[in-house]
Amino acid sequence: METLVQDVKYGIRLLARSPVTTLIAVLTLGLGIGANSAIFSVVNGVLLQPLPYEERGRLLIFHQQAPGAVQPWLRGDDMLFSVKELADYRQQCRSFQEVVEYHSRNFVVWGSLQPHQVDVGVVSANFFHALGVKPLIGRTFLPGEDQPGTDPIAVLSHEYWQGRLGGDRDVVGRLIKIDDKMHEVVGVLPAIPEYPRHNDLYMPISHCPSRSSQATMENRDRRMLSVFAVLKPEAGLEQAQADVSSVAARMAQEHPQHYPPEWNFQAHVTPLKEELTREARPTFLILLAVSGMVLLIACANVANLSLSRLLRRRREMAMRSALGAGRARLLRQLVTESSLAALAGGVVGLVMAYAVLDLLVGFAARFTPRAVEISLDWTVVLFTLFVSLAAGVLFGVLPALQLGGRPPEALSGGGRGVAGSSHRRLRQGLVVAQIAVALVLLTAAGLLVRSFGRLNGVDAGFEPHNVLTMRIGLNYAKFRQEAGSELTPARRAYLQEATRQVRALPGVQAAGLVSLVPLGDAHGHDHFLYIKGRQVEPQALPKVSHLTAEAGYFKALGIPLLRGRHFSPSDDNQAPEVAIITHSTARRHWPGQNPVGQYISIHQTDDDEGWVRIVGVVGDVRRRGLDQEAVDEVFLPFTQAPFASRLVARTRGDPQRLAQAMIEAVRSVDPDQTVDSVVTMEQLRSDSIAPVRLTASLVGLFSLLALAITAAGIAAVMALMVSQLAHEIGVRRALGAHTSHILRLVLGRSLGLTALGCLLGLAAALALGRYLEHLLFQVSPSDPVTLALTCLLVLLAALAASYIPARRALQVDPRRILHQG
Repeated sequence: METLVQDVKYGIRLLARSPVTTLIAVLTLGLGIGANSAIFSVVNGVLLQPLPYEERGRLLIFHQQAPGAVQPWLRGDDMLFSVKELADYRQQCRSFQEVVEYHSRNFVVWGSLQPHQVDVGVVSANFFHALGVKPLIGRTFLPGEDQPGTDPIAVLSHEYWQGRLGGDRDVVGRLIKIDDKMHEVVGVLPAIPEYPRHNDLYMPISHCPSRSSQATMENRDRRMLSVFAVLKPEAGLEQAQADVSSVAARMAQEHPQHYPPEWNFQAHVTPLKEELTREARPTFLILLAVSGMVLLIACANVANLSLSRLLRRRREMAMRSALGAGRARLLRQLVTESSLAALAGGVVGLVMAYAVLDLLVGFAARFTPRAVEISLDWTVVLFTLFVSLAAGVLFGVLPALQLGGRPPEALSGGGRGVAGSSHRRLRQGLVVAQIAVALVLLTAAGLLVRSFGRLNGVDAGFEPHNVLTMRIGLNYAKFRQEAGSELTPARRAYLQEATRQVRALPGVQAAGLVSLVPLGDAHGHDHFLYIKGRQVEPQALPKVSHLTAEAGYFKALGIPLLRGRHFSPSDDNQAPEVAIITHSTARRHWPGQNPVGQYISIHQTDDDEGWVRIVGVVGDVRRRGLDQEAVDEVFLPFTQAPFASRLVARTRGDPQRLAQAMIEAVRSVDPDQTVDSVVTMEQLRSDSIAPVRLTASLVGLFSLLALAITAAGIAAVMALMVSQLAHEIGVRRALGAHTSHILRLVLGRSLGLTALGCLLGLAAALALGRYLEHLLFQVSPSDPVTLALTCLLVLLAALAASYIPARRALQVDPRRILHQG
């Protein structure tokens, strides 16, 4: 311990004697360590930390599948659950301690608060108890509070409580009006990730009109629920899988009319943590690998700096060796010095990681609800300490291993000490490794940037500039008919009048209603397309997406009319039903023909009733994402199918300037209704590709950082080489060597190292490219343009880094060299 303290004190004094070199080493390591600490904080908060629920290790989510189902909305891995199915799993599964349900829907909160639409999680009373979520204030739901006849109550999410109610700690016991019922607030949740989606507040199932209706509870085919479960302590995941599968098989056997054999109906469970991080895991692990490469380059660069310093200290090392210091003693001193510099770099890295933490949380939130758990906690600090010490040992040991030379020769100045060929090979090898790793990072960044460029250049099928969209939230209690239907004439009249008021505003060029906004809403349900006069087997029926719209919607988004006509006011509920289809639908089902005048249906029909006549064809829109092809779509007029509540308006200038006027115009028709989700179409388009843009930006930033560090390393090595070749260069100049010969001597060695590094880097980039494939759009991992440009960029950086050493070589005075010789 005493000698360690001596080493530390001596190391601090030595580092202080070379402030410029020390500062360069600390900042270089700080950049590398900071990148790792920042990305690790994301990986730790999202992928490594256990869920912030008491039952985190035993939480599972159910999935049902019907891969052979004819109905398109049943296919896939996200088939929802009916109340009858939930009851079967609850009663028959033996592996679960609790089984809970969840679904989400929109309500309007009004009364004492300004009317606004809220996302409400409708859950069974044991939902929070099963997850082990403790309230921040008040309580959650008690057993039996989801039964008919109980008083309406609500639990607020942390974000809603802070944002809408100002964090009022006296909120418990307060009454809020949701639709036509007063609900008592009984508790507030802590800031935790909410799954499967974020909600503003939660209510028991007994107070949701759709969930508590007899039609929902008695219909096995009315699926609207997500199902979670808590595994019993003595049960395992495999047992739970077998349990759920057997119940699904029993349901299919007992109710064949609901689960035909051709459906191949099945069910399974997935750990909730895996479900929460599925989309985030690949991207975050790639970013962690990229930041690790940056640190390796930084360590190689600092190791080269240490080699240069060690060359100047060879007389000191020889003297200490002559006085009895063994190789291990000298090695420990050098590693102590490098560790001190690395720890200082770790402190700089933590400061950098803290500075970008909010940006990383926003980035991670686009992939997973667990982003709220990202922080610079003690786990991240310990990781930074470990990385710092590992980096210190790495760049300290490599130079120390080059200790050599006989003490008498070093003391007399005649020995080469650490300046031998092995020293030179190590320095050059470190530079080659830096170049190779930097090229891999630049290739990854180039592929992602080209992919983003391709994605950003995709024609979405509409013109997003100067377009504003908003959601008109409806108080369904006001528009609900006695028979229970929500599609009332009053609702249609209200939405039409609200749209007319917006159209009348100065500066509004066009406005219209639509059921789903491109790139902004959920995908909706697919339906089968029936074409009159065509007989098709059920398995071969084509699918289409069904939407409702007004003619003003197409004009507002600039979607071109290719054939026929738009909807007109005469297409009301008294007129024959009509439809507009997209170009892809027409091309696929009426190739080379004009589909206008043909009859279709999205519901099976055997007579002349129920057919809809096609009156127009419009351009395709990439509704589900710029990276996905446009799907076949059928539009029905709002006047015949009033399901639309999204308003789209085109303005003559910046639409944000008219946003408040539009909101007031809508609310002037009925102040009890709400307007929210006010956003421009340009913002929706930008948000849809934000994960790709941000990932490309992060990898690009890291790769440029790596290139800058590598260029600095090349410059340092070439400067040292020029100083060592000064005698040779002077002799050559004295013998008449031309300037070009000296430049070729210096630049040739630099480009030789760069070429070798590029070859190794290309091989590694081609081998590792497949790990990026799932992040790329219309770009191959072995894209020759990207590889060529990356190599050219590295070569240019190497030439730039060699410029100053080359100029120094040209300034060597041959007379002084010969005089010294």
